[in-house]
Amino acid sequence: MPMYSSPGIYVEEVPGGSRPIEAVGTSTAGFVGTAPDANARRNEAVAINSWSEFLKIFVGESQVSTPLSRAVYGFYDNGGGRCYVVNVPPGEPLAGKGKARSGLRLLEAIDEIAIVAAPGYTDPGSYEDLLAHCELMGDRMAILDGPESVGDVERLTRVGSAQAPKAKKPEGDAASAPAAEDNAGLRPRQSDYGTFYVPWLVVRDPLSGDLVNTPPSGHMAGIWARTDTLRGVHKAPANEPVRGAVDLTYRVTKVEQDVLNPAGVNCIRHFPAEGIRVWGARTLAASASEWRYLNVRRLFNMLKESIGDGTRWIVFEPNDNLLWKSIRRDVSAFLTRVWRDGALQGRTPQEAFFVKCDEETNPAEVRDAGQVVTLIGVAPVKPAEFVIFKISQSSGTDQAGV
Repeated sequence: MPMYSSPGIYVEEVPGGSRPIEAVGTSTAGFVGTAPDANARRNEAVAINSWSEFLKIFVGESQVSTPLSRAVYGFYDNGGGRCYVVNVPPGEPLAGKGKARSGLRLLEAIDEIAIVAAPGYTDPGSYEDLLAHCELMGDRMAILDGPESVGDVERLTRVGSAQAPKAKKPEGDAASAPAAEDNAGLRPRQSDYGTFYVPWLVVRDPLSGDLVNTPPSGHMAGIWARTDTLRGVHKAPANEPVRGAVDLTYRVTKVEQDVLNPAGVNCIRHFPAEGIRVWGARTLAASASEWRYLNVRRLFNMLKESIGDGTRWIVFEPNDNLLWKSIRRDVSAFLTRVWRDGALQGRTPQEAFFVKCDEETNPAEVRDAGQVVTLIGVAPVKPAEFVIFKISQSSGTDQAGV
């Protein structure tokens, strides 16, 4: 209480007490690959905000495109807003060599990244590097490109998790890249933090103007960003047009997708009236996993990072009932806003989530250990993946009069 020396009116500012939790961004991408100018900003994580900026930094006088350049163009063409680019030497592993910080390791220090891709890297080692990176970070998803070879895609559609012949590094890397073993796994292993798309796209090269095959990961990252902006991270980034795609290297049929979808393989399909669209929103998790839907996994990534960042003030506060009440208030207010945005099930906030932080979750032994424990449960909205209409014939009798 301040001391007052003379009569008068004194106005004081009093803190309101609440500390709003804000949702973190979910659409910043990180791309790793070889740029047209292989020596430009090598092994640096460079923030890029537009295609013209990428041209200036990573293309220069070179007019030879790479999977990385086409992916970045597809990212911005489909609605992406910001990304980080790491230009790695041809043939270098995505995770770098030895203890040097390069490739994916450079992205570990950038907290805003939520999407990671290595356009055109379809060998088992690269799949493992990408999945291991995202599992380690726990706040981002990997977009993995399926094989470019039509024969490999055909084999994948027959057996779901087929074994493939030699997988290749992206163009420009073949000379120095070690060949993958025969019968290397075509489909990546199961993971809650990865997605897998087939087939490759046919696009017009942004540098030469020629029609070329390109991996889908850059375009998919742009579609994720576009969906996040227009609808929210809780909306599955599927049934969306792929801007810039002229054709597909392989046209997956419904019968083939019946095999691929349960295996966590997302298909890009061509429909006569709608054009080329993303027709899958699965992760690489097991089909019975609670994380099998891409939008659910990304929603939880956003929730846990937002709550973690927004409650950092808790550290070193007195672990008492006042703190527990503040945690319940702030987290509940944040989840109520998420529910109002349509990301959670339930007619009321009470049906959509719960936040429990009290004596029961924080007994004496927990407090003595310097911990404060909060239990949070949410009911995410699942995508309407299977829309079923049951239709029967009617005799024509006026049912209202029966």
